[in-house]
Amino acid sequence: MTATPLAKGANLPIAAAVRAELVRPTGPGTPAVRTAVLLLGADGGPRLLREHQHAPGAAVRPDGTDLDLDALPPGVQRVLLLALTADGSGLGATPGLSLLLGDARTGAALARFDPAAGAESALVCGELYRRDDRWKFRAVGQGWTDGLTGLAAAHGFTLHEAEPEPEPVPVPAPEPAPAPVPLPLPLPLPQDVAESAEERALPVDMRKRLTLRKQQVAVSLRKHGAQQLTARVVLVLDASGSMSALYHRGVVADVVERMAAVAAQLDDDGTMQAWTFASQPARLPDLRLAGLPEWLRLHVRVGEMSLFGRRRVRAPMPDGRVDMKAVGIQNEEQKVIAQVRDHVRENPADAPTLVLFFSDGGVYRNAEIERELRAAVEEPVFWQFVGLGRGDYGVLEHFGTLPGRRVDNVGFFAVDDISTLPDPELYDRLLSEFPRWVAAARRAGIVRP
Repeated sequence: MTATPLAKGANLPIAAAVRAELVRPTGPGTPAVRTAVLLLGADGGPRLLREHQHAPGAAVRPDGTDLDLDALPPGVQRVLLLALTADGSGLGATPGLSLLLGDARTGAALARFDPAAGAESALVCGELYRRDDRWKFRAVGQGWTDGLTGLAAAHGFTLHEAEPEPEPVPVPAPEPAPAPVPLPLPLPLPQDVAESAEERALPVDMRKRLTLRKQQVAVSLRKHGAQQLTARVVLVLDASGSMSALYHRGVVADVVERMAAVAAQLDDDGTMQAWTFASQPARLPDLRLAGLPEWLRLHVRVGEMSLFGRRRVRAPMPDGRVDMKAVGIQNEEQKVIAQVRDHVRENPADAPTLVLFFSDGGVYRNAEIERELRAAVEEPVFWQFVGLGRGDYGVLEHFGTLPGRRVDNVGFFAVDDISTLPDPELYDRLLSEFPRWVAAARRAGIVRP
């Protein structure tokens, strides 16, 4: 059986006994690369940072590292598979970097992921995570230019001085696992996050969450050298029929609140333009922080999403609400992409535009979507797509690898359950590619210097 090649953000189920192997070339000018794991609990907090061969449940083999996921310490829900350079140089100087995943018991190849590394000296190649008492693997390919310091900042801890490394665990008779590294100290969040009058008017709990989330956004931007970056932020929400459960369970409301923090930190006035879409797109009233508590309930009325009723597009209601029956229930992403593009062209801004596009899949207009996004390459817009669940995302899953574009203007990742993804990791995933696109778009003359 050959390994299944995975695109960034893709995932697949795995057995509890896995073999992880980082394939990298060696030679003059190629930095030394080592591997490590970070064990995380359900709350995203760190449990253990160790070299692969010294982690509980791990043993060295000549051709890789075996991990017995069921033998991990209690409470571990996620395992990050890391690639690190010892001298702080970028992993992009190591061409041909690949993560191979196999079944440790049968030897069968499972997956291959080729992370496109650049200046990052610490890279999460992939993650193993527990979902419904089963383990899955996700291709990640995101990292930090400041190495383990950036990794620590992302997960809210500081690094202790390195301890002497124990001897590798032999195979087939491994010694008892070494004691875990003491839990790191909390990392102070930046204090230079301003609070607006609109934020101070929010309910106390929401205000506290927003402040903490703005700080996390600032941390993510700082890690990528983009702490001074400003942007116009646009939110796009899928309202097709399959999304109804996510609205009713409050998942989309939580997404909106978390994205409000991105706009509050990146946009000068903290306002997001917003669209919803299904069979037809619809512009929503702008999301201002003062209206955050009631915005989604007022403007995306989930009970009206139905196959029945009038289908023609009607004018907005007097109070600015959208007729959701006119939006329909199918997936026509290309229509809302075109409408957002029109808006950006008709309303130029000094800052680039970041589109945060949330969908649960069901993508089938692949040719039309590709045509719109290719045409948007020369526009000052970066499209960050986020998949909510295991749906089929079509061309979006591999758009970043398509040739023939001056700059890569599209990012994509999918999560099984975004409500369980800690804020630091969510913002890292959302914002890791945007600063790189801004730099490339400036060099290409697409974005103003």
